[in-house]
Amino acid sequence: MTNRNKSAGTPFFLAACLLLAALPAFAEKADRDKPVDLEADTVVMDDVTQISTYTGNVILTQGTLVIRGDKMIVKQGAEGFEHGTVYGKPASFKQKREGLDEYIEGFGERIEYDALADKAQLFTRARMKRNQDDVRGNYISYDAKTEFFQVIGGGKEAGAPPGRVHAVIQPKSKPAANPAAPPKP
Repeated sequence: MTNRNKSAGTPFFLAACLLLAALPAFAEKADRDKPVDLEADTVVMDDVTQISTYTGNVILTQGTLVIRGDKMIVKQGAEGFEHGTVYGKPASFKQKREGLDEYIEGFGERIEYDALADKAQLFTRARMKRNQDDVRGNYISYDAKTEFFQVIGGGKEAGAPPGRVHAVIQPKSKPAANPAAPPKP
């Protein structure tokens, strides 16, 4: 079945929304309760395999979360959403961080999210940004359950020296000194 319009009349649409809502735990929690708006040029849904494919300028928006790519494949299992993959040159996501006035952004030619493991992976020319912090490599993995982050180097196209990871981490802000406090000896 092919549908050229936005459609919420199938469980696959819900699964696609869960893909974005379930991205790493640093995401804005309120986004999970927001409606999902999904746009694509073409949608193909297979109720037998529980796989749906969205192609052509795919944009998924849910609250502060925005995912963009050329193609998105969503797999649903017995317990609901299991896995989603977004492809692009690059594919990207952007979302506000919980309780902070900052956004996290991710880029890669392929972004995969495993809902069962609560793990996001960015492949080929992978990059993640938070404010002025920026990390680049050929592969980035983030485990939201353990908050474990891994970056593996890649070629020149990754924006780092061949086989290396490139990271720019800004110093943390120090609290402002209290001018009324007496100086320490």
